Amino acid sequence: MHHSAAGALDALLGRPGEEHGAFRPADLAGLDEREEFPAAACGVLDAFGLNDHYVPAAFGGELRDYTDLMQLLRTVARRDLTVAVAHGKTFLGAAPVWVAGGADQAAALGALIADGAVVSWGLTERAHGSDLLAGELSATPENAGWRLNGEKWLINNATRGGFICVLARTDPAGGPRGFSLFLVDKRGLAADAYSCPPKIPTHGIRGADISGIAFHDALIPGSALVGEVGTGIETVLKALQLTRTASTALSLGAGDTALRLGVDYARNRRLYGRTLGDLPRVRRIIGEVYAAQLLAEATGLVAARSVHALPGEMSVVSAVAKALIPDLAQNVLDRVAELLGVRSFLTQEYADGLFAKLERDHRVVAIFDGNTAVNRNALIDQFPLLAAAYRRGRCDEAGVTAATSLSVPSTEFTAGGLSLLAMRGSSLMQSLPAAVARIAEQAERGLLPRQVVVLAEEVEAAADALHTEFAELRRTPQDVPPTAFVLAERYELCFAATACLQLWLNNPQPAGDAQSPTIWRNALWLQATLRTALTRLGSPLEEAGAEAYDRLAEHAFGPAVPTLRSTSDGSTSDGSTSDGSPLDGATSGSSTPDGATSDRATSGSSTSDGATSDGSLPDDSTTDDSTPDGETAGSTS
Repeated sequence: MHHSAAGALDALLGRPGEEHGAFRPADLAGLDEREEFPAAACGVLDAFGLNDHYVPAAFGGELRDYTDLMQLLRTVARRDLTVAVAHGKTFLGAAPVWVAGGADQAAALGALIADGAVVSWGLTERAHGSDLLAGELSATPENAGWRLNGEKWLINNATRGGFICVLARTDPAGGPRGFSLFLVDKRGLAADAYSCPPKIPTHGIRGADISGIAFHDALIPGSALVGEVGTGIETVLKALQLTRTASTALSLGAGDTALRLGVDYARNRRLYGRTLGDLPRVRRIIGEVYAAQLLAEATGLVAARSVHALPGEMSVVSAVAKALIPDLAQNVLDRVAELLGVRSFLTQEYADGLFAKLERDHRVVAIFDGNTAVNRNALIDQFPLLAAAYRRGRCDEAGVTAATSLSVPSTEFTAGGLSLLAMRGSSLMQSLPAAVARIAEQAERGLLPRQVVVLAEEVEAAADALHTEFAELRRTPQDVPPTAFVLAERYELCFAATACLQLWLNNPQPAGDAQSPTIWRNALWLQATLRTALTRLGSPLEEAGAEAYDRLAEHAFGPAVPTLRSTSDGSTSDGSTSDGSPLDGATSGSSTPDGATSDRATSGSSTSDGATSDGSLPDDSTTDDSTPDGETAGSTS
């Protein structure tokens, strides 16, 4: 029995090795090699009804909770990023209509999408990229309609899609009020009114329809206008708060699969008379990778729930999520590539080339819907607001609680709550001092290891210093110092760490209960994720503090890798595990006063330089799998 759409979809698509026919890795790799669109896989998603979940319930669809949408897209992305990008683009293309369209327009589009319509989003132009205010595609009023002229370039599904939401210049002078959005129905255009260039070859997502569209005096009806004339830029910026948040599901799914592949390889690869996973250095890497994935998941879950709980702050939350989560996921992929060695480059011989394709495909996630620099610049623009609000110390406590309480249903989302600026700052960040105090109280009561308090206080100190630097930064819109982008990256990490603290506090597990989710026991996941954030913030990693990674790795080597939504019976609140396989809910190990458990690694001890107890390193230097050219399975050099 599946308690959610994501659980049902996970079961339909199948476990690794038992995939649905349209999702077999070898077949998808073949399509990728031939640069063919994954039509069969997208057809399976259509038949499942995934399109319905791109449409808000208010407009006839099934989208009631953005966390559910994230889990659905994450489920698809675990199997194949090209399919997830190709199919999920319809939500991105329709989002402006959900934000600013009239009720009749939105309901009509919702019905079309439910019936299989593909919608794309025409924002970028060949000469201007992310500089939307420089866009040249124009819309000129004519009688009761508009004439479109110009080109949009590098548009996902521009050729296949029957509809495209186009940003057009409606005032020749341009400016923030000089652009409008139009939902163009290509079916109603004259044959010579538009043209699509050939598919543009790409490094990753090779099968996706990445092309463009040019309009040649195309006449569209007045009803195609989305919102009011001149509100296009504002609508785009608000819609991006939703799409950037949803698109982080692609990185979470990629991280899930990379971690699974890394664990499988470490479990099955034999070196020195034992498995690679028995080597302490390798287990440490797995633990570090797992912690980074959990940190990304925590940030994503809070971001998705904030759409409902803190909509007025999504200009900050979405920018944090879109900048940080792909970066963390890419780190997961990079570290797993270290473990796989040359196998990470193989396109057929190892795991049907799944990792090599995954690594290529994922790089695009950090680019579309605003690249990392664009999102960090969006944060930089709000540094003064964030600094002032943090200094005042007030926050929406109810909103923070709702955003971080995973078992509480989300409230209904209304687009009217979105704002271009977070005028009250970030409630999550402003809740940090109170969260640290609650963590300290739990430790005093013996509910948490003292080490968690130390880590939480380090996060608070980093956040205090960071907001002081925000207030002292001097910049103009045309002159953003490079140091500002470093500050934005540090803010993302402080935000993510605070999300972890609040998730811990607002999702209590039975203390000492052997049936509680294993990574929650003794705040293991919390220790590991806080340590990950602090290490990336520049805090030195001492061996004693790194033991959380070793203990976390133990859980990665179970039948499935638990996620933050895992329950003791191996399911998640969406009915699935990170790879679709059952979890046995192993609960071995009893707690000790310092929070350690007896389920720590027993395969050997690691040294400060990463060597194993016998002085060897897991570099495959003595493996019998050397190839004729001297390359080894654990080396990429």
